[in-house]
Amino acid sequence: MKLPIIFAIDDDPQVLQAIQHDLRQHYRKHYRILCTESAQEALDALPDLVRKKEQVALFLSDQRMPGMTGVDFLSRARKLFPNAKRALLTAYSDTEAAIRAINEVQLDYYIGKPWNPPEEKLYPVLDDLLSDWQSTYRPGFDGLQLVGYQFSPQSHELKDFLAGNLFPYQWLDIESDPRAEELLSQNELSQADLPVVSFADGTVLAQPSLSDLGTKLGLQPKAKAELYDLAIVGAGPAGLAAAVYGGSEGLKTILIDKRAPGGQAGTSSRIENYLGFPNGLSGADLTRRAISQATRFGVEFLAPQEVVSITSSGQYKTVSMADGSQLVTRAVILSTGVSYRQLENESLQKFTGAGVYYGAATTEAYAFKDKPVYVVGGGNSAGQGAMYLSRVASEVFICVHRRGLSETMSQYLIDQIDRTPNIKVLGCTEVIEGKGHDHLEELVLKDLDTDTERTVSAGGLFIFIGAKPLTDWIEMDIIKDPKGFIATGRDLARYADFKKVWRYDREPHLLETCSIGVFAAGDVRAGAMNRVASAVGEGAMAVSFVHKYLAET
Repeated sequence: MKLPIIFAIDDDPQVLQAIQHDLRQHYRKHYRILCTESAQEALDALPDLVRKKEQVALFLSDQRMPGMTGVDFLSRARKLFPNAKRALLTAYSDTEAAIRAINEVQLDYYIGKPWNPPEEKLYPVLDDLLSDWQSTYRPGFDGLQLVGYQFSPQSHELKDFLAGNLFPYQWLDIESDPRAEELLSQNELSQADLPVVSFADGTVLAQPSLSDLGTKLGLQPKAKAELYDLAIVGAGPAGLAAAVYGGSEGLKTILIDKRAPGGQAGTSSRIENYLGFPNGLSGADLTRRAISQATRFGVEFLAPQEVVSITSSGQYKTVSMADGSQLVTRAVILSTGVSYRQLENESLQKFTGAGVYYGAATTEAYAFKDKPVYVVGGGNSAGQGAMYLSRVASEVFICVHRRGLSETMSQYLIDQIDRTPNIKVLGCTEVIEGKGHDHLEELVLKDLDTDTERTVSAGGLFIFIGAKPLTDWIEMDIIKDPKGFIATGRDLARYADFKKVWRYDREPHLLETCSIGVFAAGDVRAGAMNRVASAVGEGAMAVSFVHKYLAET
């Protein structure tokens, strides 16, 4: 945490040197000491201190300075740091002006020159002022701040990106938090510039792209080398496991993700059936541990970076990125995972990011404190999201087409939901319409048994339905099943096109696609178990097949 500041100003170099020495001698452990000979220079520096979220505890200014009196300086400084204590350094002839300043600028004290010995004439006075300041001082947030509208898709995208990449930040809603408007004013911005991200160093980005924000935060969007042993596309549990095993076994490995590590599992509020964690762990915690582990083994992680194509030429594969950059690798693991299917409903689509969210319970939950929310979906992700939302929402309603959850959800989650008084399961219920002005306010629900409709108040709608594999971008000869999942191993023989594209003496390895040296692991693979543990297992297993493939070539 930054130390608060004591700011001293005196145009006499000898006096300034003396006060600087005495201040540092007594206060340097608990305060930063800033000194200058120019009142104007000090005044010019104050807006930058405000932008950098610094705190000034005390201004100590000489009264007689060329161009600006000490009283004048303290009056101007008070507008930027109203809570800072203000003291004048005065000669005997300036006493009358100092007394007037007590009323004019709420001067806290005046100290006569010389102040020797400081143990008697300086420190007791300043100790008292600083003690008074500390009694009401509450350290401000000096980290990353995001300012925007709560029901803004752009703000939601940035929140999701920051949370997914494990960057702690403070959310300031422009419509309800006065600090938001204050931050805009300090940086000469308006509401038309929202969303705005403010950094600890005082810089701001208005309406940043994910790429610009990632670069500013120190994420690595470009590969450091041109040739790798293994490139992993997608940093969900399968990709993270592959990265850990690839790096630990000596492969020059690079992991690439277009948004953030963790995948769908990374947004999970609680994973309670993962081996070795009897009390469960959050998706963010699992992701943090895995990224740290992979990094320790020398794995490069590129994000946000989107892979747009992979081409194969002999034993080398060229991976092309959205920004035009490329890298060459000897083997590829596709672990892009799946995304939640969107409800094909125009009235809901217009509220996406403004009350309607796809798998974003942990990111947006606290915006719906004491409000009713609805969850669509009957799988484990929906159950975990509902449990998390129940901590803050007044009521959580789970809407499913079936009569209950027993066919689609793990029993431990069903038991938890049954024991949670503010969660209600609405069986045979479909959400057919969303209503609202600039954000979702109401939902129209249809009872599938009686074919009747009713309108309900809704703070938010969280959708966890179906799994759509993220494979649309793949243009190379990769065989997929009718739903778009990647076929691998022995299952490839069932497809008529397999013999047309596989021209090798051996059969594909268990997790190998019909493009030699390109493997698939996790939820993106046809026949996957759709569990975190199985995805991690496939990621590790894929690396063993990568070793076999590399040994062949």
